[in-house]
Amino acid sequence: MTEKKRILMIAAQKKVEALRMASGLTLLDDAVSIACMVRLPEGADAAEQLEALEFSEVPIDVVDLGEENGIQALALRIVDSDVVFCV
Repeated sequence: MTEKKRILMIAAQKKVEALRMASGLTLLDDAVSIACMVRLPEGADAAEQLEALEFSEVPIDVVDLGEENGIQALALRIVDSDVVFCV
């Protein structure tokens, strides 16, 4: 039996695609979390992915690198993860 990995998906440029990928990663039964840069995406495609992620209880945080501790908080999450994807 393998140990669960902590997977961090950073939604930076193609946010809806990052959400879709994170939804797929939940099928592996690993701990998936999402850091979305600046704001969550909008639209029907994003809403569909966000609903699936909510159902899977995937934590989604909005990260603003302009805030005082934004970059530090993101750096800590990266270090604390086993796998990091930046999309």
